[in-house]
Amino acid sequence: MENKTDLRIWAKSIRKSLDIKQISEVIAGKISNLPQYRHAQNIMLFYPLKYEINLLSLMNSNKNFFLPKVEGGNLLVCPYKENDKLTLSDFGTKEPRTESVSPEILDLVIVPALATDKNNFRLGYGGGFYDRFLARNKIYSLTPVPSNLLIDKLPTEKQDVPIDLVITE
Repeated sequence: MENKTDLRIWAKSIRKSLDIKQISEVIAGKISNLPQYRHAQNIMLFYPLKYEINLLSLMNSNKNFFLPKVEGGNLLVCPYKENDKLTLSDFGTKEPRTESVSPEILDLVIVPALATDKNNFRLGYGGGFYDRFLARNKIYSLTPVPSNLLIDKLPTEKQDVPIDLVITE
């Protein structure tokens, strides 16, 4: 597979065959033991789509959590507590209703991906929101991905920003 469109179709197909709940639990455990997580106080994670790694169990810790909200071509950083009401975005993702805050307060951002490669590039959903966010905000980033979706090399473009760490089960 040479192009991102084909890779997205392939990754979505693979994810449907995996035990995402079990993989999510293992990855959440690994993340909670990372020094970057333990030392972080303000963490942005993502609200999972179906078949996506679910890290909401991390919210049981004594940290401040934030979810992204898309506005125009940008990702906003919005405070989130476990029982906050969410709104369904135009992209089908759940977003917080809270007002955004400066990304500068974040210590860690956990970035979703359909697949990643061994150079820490990620295959997103095609909007470039996280690439633009990470290019503007120098925040430690990690991406959870099932090991089946860690490949040797993804096709990359000049605007693609590698993340700092890939976590698999």
